[in-house]
Amino acid sequence: MGVEVKRFRLLVAGNAVSAYGSYLNMVALNVFVYHLTGSALTAGLYMAVRLLTSVASGVLAGALASRIPRKRLMVGADLTQATALVLLLLAPSGARVALLFGLAVVAGACSTVSGVSLRSAVPEIVGADLRTRANSLLATGRSLAMVAGFGSASVIVAQLGYRWAFALDALTFLVSASVLLSLPIRTEAAPAGDSPAPAAEAEAKGKAEAKAKADDGGGRWATVVLLRSMPVVAVMVLVRAVDGLGSSSHNVALPIYSDALDHAHPAAFISQFWATWAIGNIAVQQILSRWTSRTGRSPGERVFALGACAMSAAFILVFAGLPTALAVVVALLAGMADGLTEVAYVSRLQTVPDAQRARLFGLSASVENLGFGLGMILSGALLEHFSPLRVVGGFHGLAIVLCLGFLLLLVRGAATRRAAPTPADDRLPASEGERV
Repeated sequence: MGVEVKRFRLLVAGNAVSAYGSYLNMVALNVFVYHLTGSALTAGLYMAVRLLTSVASGVLAGALASRIPRKRLMVGADLTQATALVLLLLAPSGARVALLFGLAVVAGACSTVSGVSLRSAVPEIVGADLRTRANSLLATGRSLAMVAGFGSASVIVAQLGYRWAFALDALTFLVSASVLLSLPIRTEAAPAGDSPAPAAEAEAKGKAEAKAKADDGGGRWATVVLLRSMPVVAVMVLVRAVDGLGSSSHNVALPIYSDALDHAHPAAFISQFWATWAIGNIAVQQILSRWTSRTGRSPGERVFALGACAMSAAFILVFAGLPTALAVVVALLAGMADGLTEVAYVSRLQTVPDAQRARLFGLSASVENLGFGLGMILSGALLEHFSPLRVVGGFHGLAIVLCLGFLLLLVRGAATRRAAPTPADDRLPASEGERV
């Protein structure tokens, strides 16, 4: 294992700590807004502001990560969130509501900037060949952080109070920033003269970068140009947007379904579901990491499409009234399929040349958050009139139809290439694009 990978493990640990702070922050701040104002509408507006900021900041985050060193952006995002939390702690009671909405903007923007910067930097930190293993490590860290953050939030708030919860939040971001600052990592592509990349790869990257610059007038339309030249990637981004709709539907429906299963203990099923989902997600990351190490291969577009289908089908089955034991198995499969899809998607986008990669991840973040936010609104409205199974089945069913169509196109495209191979600028090399 190279020095870069060892350093990356430390980065993963720091990122998991800040992710824990983000999940703890999400619960504690949402509850604190309601506790402070006594208004469900204000609490809803707070969540909307945070989500809308995430949507709006995606493209901006991609532009920033293309121009500013990504390590500097990640450190700045962590320090900004820590500072905002400290200001909230020190603020007088009368100013806290306004500061909370400011914090919603800061949290939404900084989390997006940090996520886009890190995802686009992974191939430069560990090398393109190790990006799938690196993505699996990051996904494992985030899954553990989600379980710990959501699981401990209520206990910390109840036992220690909001001030200690916010102080702990701020500390997690400071830890993450300190880890990043201590690591001598490179987050951008090396100059052409310093890169040991094969000549063919260097030439392909150079052509893509030159084409984007020539077509978009210096980068203003780099992402649009890139998606036009890479239709497969464009469809994958669309699939992720529809996945966002599906994800929002089961997130909104789970508390309702859990309450219907056991009104006396409404949190029992939802807690069990997310814990099992996380176990499945972590398990598939370990399998992916070992498989990638042994074969040197990465999951491709077809794995992404199949994984997305399996994930949506599993989430639908969760609401089908299955016996508890079987529902746990389905939740485990949902976590595994979700983790597989995430790594396949991120790893595929990371094959894009470094000059355009950050913008692509920025657009992806905006599209995913937009799908999730729109789905939250639509799901909430539909659940007033329809059962959780029908709402979740409708949204995730749409994702399944789209993924099956995408898979059909991939299969037909592969058959066409075998019958009459022709050069194409928008496809992966055979060693990447045909990996399953």
